[in-house]
Amino acid sequence: MTRESFDILVSGGGVAGLAAAAAFGTAGFRVLCVDPAPPVTSEAAAGADLRTTAFLQPSVALLERAGLWARLAPEASALQVMRIIDAGGPEPVARLIRDFDAADISDAPFGWNLPNWLLRREMVAHLATLPGVEFCPGVATTSVLAREDACLVSLSNQRHIRAKLLIAADGRDSFVRNALGIAATRTSYGQKALVFSVTHELPHENVSTEVHRSGGPFTLVPLPPRNGLHASSVVWMERGPEASRLAALPDTEFEAEAFTRSCGILGALKLATPRLMWPIITQKAAELTAPHTALIAEAAHVVPPIGAQGLNMSLNDVAALLDLAEADPEALGSAPMLAAYERARAGDVALRVQGIDLLNRASMLAPQPLRDLRAGALGLFYGIAPVRKALMKAGLGLR
Repeated sequence: MTRESFDILVSGGGVAGLAAAAAFGTAGFRVLCVDPAPPVTSEAAAGADLRTTAFLQPSVALLERAGLWARLAPEASALQVMRIIDAGGPEPVARLIRDFDAADISDAPFGWNLPNWLLRREMVAHLATLPGVEFCPGVATTSVLAREDACLVSLSNQRHIRAKLLIAADGRDSFVRNALGIAATRTSYGQKALVFSVTHELPHENVSTEVHRSGGPFTLVPLPPRNGLHASSVVWMERGPEASRLAALPDTEFEAEAFTRSCGILGALKLATPRLMWPIITQKAAELTAPHTALIAEAAHVVPPIGAQGLNMSLNDVAALLDLAEADPEALGSAPMLAAYERARAGDVALRVQGIDLLNRASMLAPQPLRDLRAGALGLFYGIAPVRKALMKAGLGLR
């Protein structure tokens, strides 16, 4: 059996995996990235990922290191203000509005929002310009053997790879994680998320808004104009039966319910894309490493889509690995490097998984007295300036 040697094999070609391939390739490492599904790079194509990703400030710094941000910035919509609305009173109307403005802690916006299908298009195009990177869509990882000197990987196209470092970026049901016997704990909430984009009457003014009532947040995230109309992406979380009911509604009825759930803050909403739905879970791997292997992104941790934490946690994983690899390239994939990665990420991952779990449970509250307590806590935290600023910095991952 002939084995090809690479510095790094990235198993998984989602946004995090492609970012990792670009970052390590730009840093001069020889990288192979594989994914069993070809990337869908058009919004209208079957299987397109219609979700969006809000890249917070630290993630943009990584994208700049990877040579990606110059391609992505012209397509991005800035997120200057994070607005939280409590609509948990007897009627579904805004009773408390609080704005968290990035200007209070930074000269830059909190982040920038882009559609996932567009991210894949631009990332794949960028990988093609990197001489040290090979991207193989339609190719799956079929076996993994982690040894003390390297990771031996077989692929579905009959290639056999020897990698100093295997990066598992292959999703919440990670083949690599399971093949290496790394356990993961999962929490299900009985929730589902509806994801879609809308056009609307009023400008979003670069404000990302979470509306809390019960069942989960209704989140509007700014997008660039769409056919000359104001546009936003929406993540609408509800308990499973309610989410299924909403998903089955005709467009006009669904738009009317979305308008009510949004408290009408952007005027009438018009569907601009189909509705997608997926279950909400929290999941965390018991370990982030194995010999010559690092878990990142949803192979390592899954959180509900609150506060733009999910993909940004994933890119923090990539940044931590990249820092260690650049500091000592000869130690790539070694036990000391991976121990340092575990130390760098395990505490932050555990804290964010727990924090987002608590926020999600608070957003699901149905009894009126508990919703009133939630609104009171929001008003209290916002009213104390040092606490407000500390919460914003923590959300960004800044010290």
